[in-house]
Amino acid sequence: MKFRYQARNKEGGLQVGFIEAVGKENAANILTSHELFTLSLESAEKKGFFDQLLKAFKKVKYQELVVFTRQFATLMEAEIPLSDSLRALSRQTKNPYLKEAIFDLIGDVNSGLTLSQAMERRSDVFSQLYISMIKTAELTGQLAETLSFLADYSEKDLTMRNRIRNALIYPAIVIILFLLIAGIMVAFVFPQLEPIFQESGVSLPVLTNLLLSSGHFLRQWWFIILIVLVFFVLLFREYFRTPEGRAVSQEIFLRLPVLGNLFKKIYTARFASSASVLIKGGVPIAQAIEISAYSIGSAIYQEIFLDIANNIRKGEMLSSSLAQYENYFFPLMAQMVSVGESTGRLDELLIKVSNFCSREIDDTISNLVELIQPILIIIIGGFVGLLFASILLPIYNLSQVIR
Repeated sequence: MKFRYQARNKEGGLQVGFIEAVGKENAANILTSHELFTLSLESAEKKGFFDQLLKAFKKVKYQELVVFTRQFATLMEAEIPLSDSLRALSRQTKNPYLKEAIFDLIGDVNSGLTLSQAMERRSDVFSQLYISMIKTAELTGQLAETLSFLADYSEKDLTMRNRIRNALIYPAIVIILFLLIAGIMVAFVFPQLEPIFQESGVSLPVLTNLLLSSGHFLRQWWFIILIVLVFFVLLFREYFRTPEGRAVSQEIFLRLPVLGNLFKKIYTARFASSASVLIKGGVPIAQAIEISAYSIGSAIYQEIFLDIANNIRKGEMLSSSLAQYENYFFPLMAQMVSVGESTGRLDELLIKVSNFCSREIDDTISNLVELIQPILIIIIGGFVGLLFASILLPIYNLSQVIR
């Protein structure tokens, strides 16, 4: 079994970590044999289903992490010692799970670990980019500047996420309502009219027959249909959580007509922002690209940039490596990077790439928001017209028979 422990060594220093043992008593004996005085010892094994379900709600929201980063950057810029800064943050934080993570950071830092090592132990809260940037900042001595960049980057990223989410809320609600109303009409309203049409002997249009058959099927097998839908939703959700599934879903989005270009610019902007700060901080280009690859949020782009980092180590230029992946970047990017390499201002050119992509993203999202409503009205209006036509055509034929 695996246990998480907190203990003090013979010098009085706090030490935290994990230990493998047959049982709790055995784990305590092992710690004692290493001259450690145990303060706490808890099981770190996976819990049952209920505990796993409860853990799903124990999340630190991205917005809360953004606020934490901005406050952390402000405290470090004020030259407040690291431990004192973390204690101040723990007092200001209301989320109990983020507060717990900060307490873990305090304990790990006081026991001698670096901040990046402490954050690595809480990778459930801090992303790979976060940990990599802090690790680089510790090497370059620019922790305050790096935290300030992370705060700016996180705030911009949060703003972009909120704009995309808000743009999708309205169409999602409209589509769900339409599907519900259409389902009720097909399953309950149309079947009520069927006896009238049968008694009159009116020939029904193909569309009406199709809707009536669908209504009978839904009313008879709705429970089985619901179970099958839930099964496939859970199946696809689990698949898209795997590395292969994430890569497949991202590849699909990248191939979509309008959204594909939008996601390409989002990933490019994220890369350029983080890489520029790392290069400016004195990190070698290959290492900066490697670290930035984990900040993008795309398995496809991560693989591309890791490959580019390997090419640079072999002696290739960044611009020529980017040109090999022209389908994943806008045409001018390789040229702008080439200018930065030739003038020795690569970090500045990458910032310009990021700003260019950010403006393009804002314009694309604004245009999408304006176009979504009229497109939805046309599409849903067309489906509503088909639904009413399937009712009105038989009624019109029935009126002709009565005459």
